[in-house]
Amino acid sequence: MLGFWLIAFAVSAGSQNAIPEPTGYRMQDYRGPTPTGLAGARVVTTREVEELWKGGAALVDVLPHAPRPTNLPPGTIWHETPRMNIPGSIWLPDTGYGALATSTERYLRNGLARITQGDQSLWLVVYCQKDCWMSWNAAKHALTMGYKNVAWYPDGTDGWEASGLPVQQAEPAPADNE
Repeated sequence: MLGFWLIAFAVSAGSQNAIPEPTGYRMQDYRGPTPTGLAGARVVTTREVEELWKGGAALVDVLPHAPRPTNLPPGTIWHETPRMNIPGSIWLPDTGYGALATSTERYLRNGLARITQGDQSLWLVVYCQKDCWMSWNAAKHALTMGYKNVAWYPDGTDGWEASGLPVQQAEPAPADNE
């Protein structure tokens, strides 16, 4: 009986630290603990993402693209940190903000259409890094765009790499010239 109470206490103690799912988008402080769910989406583990990946799901990385620092002296050589993501993913940087500029929303919409070949029922796995609201927001954006099978992967590339799964160097997807 003591074991039951210890388990019950651990579950209730963990829920005290749970981040509530907001009704809207996260608009600031994008790095930090995220909710355990996203209404309308399936929250997936690394093992489940691996199965979806092997099954041909569309994977979307939304990690923001770090711009060249503005305070670098002229002539300074700057090398950006390479982005390593899940092989076969499309990288749509800066599409996980809560409010998207019209051009960024179009970039996300066109990128999702490209990776799914216009099939809004294809599994779409959205990720970033662990404790990053960008993937939560972007998955929510995908749902509002009509995607039916959206999976949110909250552990992102951190969880993927920690499991010893392969990564590849990524480049941001090009914007369509519309």
